[in-house]
Formats: sequence, structure tokens, C-alpha cells
Amino acid sequence: MVFKCFIRFVLAQAAVTHGMELMTALFKVAQGMISTIMTASGLSALTDTTLPSEMVTIIEDVGFLESIPLWAITLLGSLFIWVLSLIMILTVYSRFFKLYLATAIAPIPMASFAGQPSSSIGVAFLKSYAAICLEGCIIVLACVIFSAFASTPPAIADDTLAAATIVWNYVGEVIFNMLVLVGCIKMSDRLIRELMGLG
Repeated sequence: MVFKCFIRFVLAQAAVTHGMELMTALFKVAQGMISTIMTASGLSALTDTTLPSEMVTIIEDVGFLESIPLWAITLLGSLFIWVLSLIMILTVYSRFFKLYLATAIAPIPMASFAGQPSSSIGVAFLKSYAAICLEGCIIVLACVIFSAFASTPPAIADDTLAAATIVWNYVGEVIFNMLVLVGCIKMSDRLIRELMGLG
């Protein structure tokens, strides 16, 4: 029993001493998965998204009075897109801070491996840390899906419609796709926790 406790203490000491290397190794595995996803999807070589040529022609043929609703629609749409982009960026940065904070406090839960009753705390921490690292995979997959939708703009069903209606349909679809993207990014932590059985 004494020998078993001594071995457990030595392993806990090694986990605390080399905790940063362990956390870095887990992070590198997740980083490799993210790099593989980005390379396989072609997300690393992005091209600019452009308006369909039919829409450009319709917008260029609009007179001054008809362009006023277009200005209002584009201002409103750009405001929505800006707010959604800000929410998305803040969410992604908060995930990074969560990862850094978990890495900083890693020696404390790693020390729980020293005692058999408290070793479940260390196991739960390692699973939670792996879940935080895997959130990046969900975020990249959501961005891949969004870029696939964004690269294929909606077709203009009826080019006899008013220019404001056509632009509103286009901006509405872009906003809807961004809402789905932001929702996927915000729920990435819950999805990973459900997949890893962390509750």
C-alpha cells in the first residue's frame, strides 16, 4: 500500500512538473486536426466573394430615387453583418482565453492525481481541456460550411423584381448564413461537451 501511494505521488509530481508539456502536446494534436481540416477544405486559400453579375447590372442601372432604398438596405445589412462579426470574433477570442486560463491552472488539478479519491478531478480536467482544444475543430468546420454557402450566392429567381427587393433577398440570405455560423460557433462548447460526455 505504501509503495502504491509512493508511485502515485511520483506520477502526480511528474504530472505537475511536466503539466505544461502535456497541455502543449494536447494543444498540438488539436492544432494538427484544425490544420488538416483547413487544408482539406481549401479554406487556407480563400478567394474574394463577389456579387453575381446580374445583380451588379441591375444595381448599376438604378436611378437616383430608386437607389435611396438600396442605400438603406445596404446600411442596415452591413450593420447586422458588423454586429454578427463582432459577436463571432469575441466568441472565438474568449475560447482562446479559456484555453490559456485552463493551461495556467493545469498544475492544480494535475496534483489531484496524488490521491486515489481525488484522481477523478484530474481526469475530468484532462477531458475538459481536450474538449476546449476540440472546440477549434467545430469552429473551423462551421467556417468551412459558411464559406461554401457564401461562395455560391443565391440565384436571382426573377430579374424583373425591383432592385431593392433583389438586394434585400441577397443581404437577407447572407445575414441568415452568418446567424447560423455565429450560432454554431457559440454552441461549439456545448456540442463538444455532449460528444465527450462531460454534461
